Amino acid sequence: MGKFVLIVIGLALFVYALFDLVATPRERVRYLPKPLWFVVVLVVGIGPLLWLLIGRERALPGGGRTRPPHPPSPGPLGPDDDPDYLRGL
Repeated sequence: MGKFVLIVIGLALFVYALFDLVATPRERVRYLPKPLWFVVVLVVGIGPLLWLLIGRERALPGGGRTRPPHPPSPGPLGPDDDPDYLRGL
């Protein structure tokens, strides 16, 4: 029974890592090119763990990524800089 559980956990980890690798954009992949990570996940026994621990950028605790996908747009800094606010005066 114990071996069966380990096999199921390993298979689930493999499938999760494979889908995560496919869904991760190229700019968020670290250390190796994405096709090479695909080979590592498929061939090496600990490949899924390597991918999840070092191959991709880590998410922030709040669910965000380590860097924004686009630079933040400069918005009004105060009410006197906001055109909508000034129109309402």
